[in-house]
Amino acid sequence: MSSPIRPPFTQETALAKVKAAEDAWNTCDPERVANAYTVDSQWRNRTEFFTGREAIKEFLKRKWAKELDYRLMKELWAYTDNRISVRFEYEWRDAETNQWFRTHGNEHWEFDADGLMRRRDMSANDYPIQEQERRYQF
Repeated sequence: MSSPIRPPFTQETALAKVKAAEDAWNTCDPERVANAYTVDSQWRNRTEFFTGREAIKEFLKRKWAKELDYRLMKELWAYTDNRISVRFEYEWRDAETNQWFRTHGNEHWEFDADGLMRRRDMSANDYPIQEQERRYQF
């Protein structure tokens, strides 16, 4: 599956790529999100390392089963020819404890010529918040 936003990136296309990723992730649809990645995409998500679109789907299913009421904001940090870095925040409610969290982090993305992400490197930290402290709501 090809992505309409392809490298080399400009300020405009990098911003559009980040917005498209934010919109897709906010659907919490593993199939839709995974289709933005190459079939052999390499991921680091915190302490998990895995490869491939099927592994991405399984990861996202686990993630969104735990992280309820998920709402994400991504912001372009930097870009080059075929790479983009973003900072992000998202809020979610833990499925087991009902505790709200805000997660802050950074991602570094590398794309193939078709605009599919072939590498995603993510670091993040979570901290508890009260429901009334939420910034990102539906």
